[in-house]
Amino acid sequence: MNRKENFTAGFIRENPVFGLYLGCCSTLAITTSLNNAIGMGVSVIIVLILSNVIISMMRKIIPDEIRIPVYIVVIAALVKSIELLIKAYASSIDAALGLFLPLIVVNCIILGRAEAFASKNGVLDSALDGLGMGLGYTCALVVMSLIRQIIATGLINFTNPFTNQLIFEVRLIPESFTISMFGSPTGAFLTFAVLAAALTAYKNAQAAKAAKKEAK
Repeated sequence: MNRKENFTAGFIRENPVFGLYLGCCSTLAITTSLNNAIGMGVSVIIVLILSNVIISMMRKIIPDEIRIPVYIVVIAALVKSIELLIKAYASSIDAALGLFLPLIVVNCIILGRAEAFASKNGVLDSALDGLGMGLGYTCALVVMSLIRQIIATGLINFTNPFTNQLIFEVRLIPESFTISMFGSPTGAFLTFAVLAAALTAYKNAQAAKAAKKEAK
């Protein structure tokens, strides 16, 4: 797999949420608004890139017997640093994400990429893998949050996480036509199921086209 394929794998083919079904708990819980999705997504991108780079640099000196504890210590230190920065400068994001922010430590995406990729590849490739997977995760959060927020409230809005000032707000659906259920856990599961099924159908269609070309 070349670097371009490695970088783009996380968007569709190996999307962490809808393709590999990793990080589903935080995805279902925090995708009630665009602000939450972007806040969590950016945090995961930073942790993924930095943890992949650090683990890739250390991969030749980490004893195989203790590699998982070492990975967890590295990830935990990075997550704590990000959490403290968010508490200091973006209190609204900290309040919205709550417990799910420190739980990035046990997010299967981050530990999984450390074990499956960063521990076996160079620094640049590991950084690209972290960026690609992080963007794929963020895209999944943003799509889910937009669908849920629009159907539940009829609005798309975004506020500055540092000042809490409203940046934009657009009403797409009249309030009388909204379905509040999509702001609840039931709506999260429904949205997730539909998007995961759509991605699987797309991947199956692409695989069928590739099989037909090979047959010819």
